[in-house]
Amino acid sequence: MRHLLTSMEFTQDELLGLIALGRAMKADPAAYRTSLAGKSVVTLFEKPSLRTRVTFDIGINRLGGHAVYLDQQNGAMGQRESVKDFAGNLSRWCEGIVARVYDHQTLIELRDHASVPVVNSLCNLYHPCQALADFMTIAENYDDLSKVKLAYLGDGNNVTHSLLILGALLGTSVTAVCPKGNGPDVQIFNQALDLAKKSGARLAVTDQVEDIKGFDVVYTDTWVSMGDNTPLETVKDKFMPYQINQGLLDKTGIRHVLHCQPAHRELEITSEVMDGPASLILDEAENRMHAQNAILHTLINQGDK
Repeated sequence: MRHLLTSMEFTQDELLGLIALGRAMKADPAAYRTSLAGKSVVTLFEKPSLRTRVTFDIGINRLGGHAVYLDQQNGAMGQRESVKDFAGNLSRWCEGIVARVYDHQTLIELRDHASVPVVNSLCNLYHPCQALADFMTIAENYDDLSKVKLAYLGDGNNVTHSLLILGALLGTSVTAVCPKGNGPDVQIFNQALDLAKKSGARLAVTDQVEDIKGFDVVYTDTWVSMGDNTPLETVKDKFMPYQINQGLLDKTGIRHVLHCQPAHRELEITSEVMDGPASLILDEAENRMHAQNAILHTLINQGDK
C-alpha cells in the first residue's frame, strides 16, 4: 500500500511519470473517464479550501469516481473519535482518503491505521499535491526540469518545503528567498539537501533577492499562512522587499510567475504581474486537478493488473 504524505515516498522516475500522466489526462480526459469507476474517495477537510476541494471533487467525478466530502460538522478528528477509528471505519467503505489537516501527525496516524491510500492535500509541513501541479506547470513550459532554476520568495512554509523536496527529487534547482527568521524548517531543508545529492539539484536559502538573477521561474505565497491570525499589516514592512512585481522581473530576467493562491494582490504580488503575460497562475490552478487525478489513478489502482 502506497501513500502520498511528503513526496519523498516516490522516486524521480515515478514523479516524472506522475507529471507525464497528469499531462496526458489533461490532453485526453475521455481516455481516463472510467479510471475510478465504482470507487469512492473520502475528502477530509479540517481547513477551508477553494482549489483543493473543487479540484478533487470535480477531478474524481471526471475519473468516474465518487467524492465524499467530510468537514468538521461531525466533530474534529481525534476528539469525537480517534484518528485510528476514523481511518479504520473509512477504509471499510472507500478506496482512498484525501486529507487537508492542521497537523502532519494526523496524516501519519491516518496512514498507519488505514488500509487504503492516504493523500496529503495540505498540512502544516507539506503541500505535495500543490508542488506536483507546480512542477507539471513548469514542465509544460520547459522541456528539461533539471535545467530549470526556480526561486521562491516570501515566508518559508509548507509550500516552500514541498517545492524544495520535489525540486531535489526531480533535479530542479530551487532557491528560497526569505526574510531572516522566516526561512524553511532546517530539518526539512537538510532532508532536501540529502535528496539533491543524488539528483544534482542545487538548493539554497538566502535573504538576498539579488541572488536569483537569471532564474527562470519565481513563486510566491501569502505572507501569513492559513490558521495564523497574525494581521498582514503587521508583517508588511518586513516582507514588502520580497514582493513579486514587474521591477523584480525586469531586474532578474525571470520569465514566468507562479502563486498557489489565494493571493493578496498588491502585497506578495502585484495585479500587474498576476494578470500579465509572465503569469502561469491559472494554468497552475487548473493543473491541481490533473496532477491530483494522476496521483489518485496511480495509488488507488496500484493493486490492479
